[in-house]
Amino acid sequence: MVRRAASFIVQNGPVTQQDRWEEDAGYSPFTLAAEVAALLAAADIADLVDEEAIAQYLRETADTWNECIERWIYATGNDLCKQVGVEGYYVRIAPPDSDGAASPLQGFVPIKNQPPDRGQQMAVHVVSPDALALVRFGLRSADDPKILNTISVIDALLRVKLPQGPCWFRYNEDGYGEHPDGSPFDGTGIGRPWPLLAGERAHYELAAGRPKVAEALLGVLEGSTDESGLIPEQVWDGDDIPALELFRGKSTGSARPLVWAHSEYIKLRRSLRDGKIFDQAPQPVQRYLVEKKGSEFFGWRFNNKLRSMPQGKNLRIILLNEGMVHWSTDAWKTSADANSRDTGLGVHAVDLETKTLSSGSEIVFTFFWKKENRWEGADYKVKVE
Repeated sequence: MVRRAASFIVQNGPVTQQDRWEEDAGYSPFTLAAEVAALLAAADIADLVDEEAIAQYLRETADTWNECIERWIYATGNDLCKQVGVEGYYVRIAPPDSDGAASPLQGFVPIKNQPPDRGQQMAVHVVSPDALALVRFGLRSADDPKILNTISVIDALLRVKLPQGPCWFRYNEDGYGEHPDGSPFDGTGIGRPWPLLAGERAHYELAAGRPKVAEALLGVLEGSTDESGLIPEQVWDGDDIPALELFRGKSTGSARPLVWAHSEYIKLRRSLRDGKIFDQAPQPVQRYLVEKKGSEFFGWRFNNKLRSMPQGKNLRIILLNEGMVHWSTDAWKTSADANSRDTGLGVHAVDLETKTLSSGSEIVFTFFWKKENRWEGADYKVKVE
């Protein structure tokens, strides 16, 4: 079971086909954090059953993805940075790579539940509390400057003051909620605050060493209920509209109970008792926060076509089928061939010795597919930064 789960992640990641809000595909900070933590946990299990080669590949994949997170989803130097006064921030989601974009951050993301003329935004203009998962899963420390910058942007754009305390929207431009006049969501609307996100922020505050703030945010979840004790999906953040049973800080017409929110409440209770995030995987904490582990590889795959790579890394090419890589570092004046190897996880890997290449070098490669006895018919290029 674990092998199949890990295999699915390495075959389909690092992008997700659907983020946790069930709306967009791409590079999601929440999914990336879950993927990396899962691969490291799976590696420990592989070691227990004497699958050392698989364990090594899982850890190397986790290391490579973890090291690329900022490249994929950390935006810097734009108008929003200047508006909030920060150097950069993690975006809500960056779209899957396309051949025309040098970086996922240069693309656009769909905004569901909005009229067609507002149905897309630049990836760098949409933020979400989802980035807190990088701390929740142990990939980044609570005092990491990039996390602190992102929190400044999250609070500037998404925090709202309610009678029970602060709460947060899923992301800016969200259209999943009642209309301004309180009429029901009908495919478009305005997103409302989610008590669930107060629980997630509380876990972050606990990791940051502020248990009293976390305790107060527990009260936000409790204060979002009515006499039923059920935690809703969203709460109303406008003026009271008694005729529509909409009261500031109380349930909207959204799902109630949201079992996900009740789960978060129970986990927060446990975490407050323990004085730490109880469901934080220990593997990423040890590997990335204690050991500061990096990666010797830089990964290229068809759902993650890198255009550039840092100097000093070996290029690892990941294929879903057996193949041969025909490659050159001098514009085809000379070339070499490298056969893929089966990782045992449904993907094939080819490691190219590129770590000694100087900055400005360009790696060009194509593929020969052995089972189909055909060439790819296209060249791909990666430039060394």
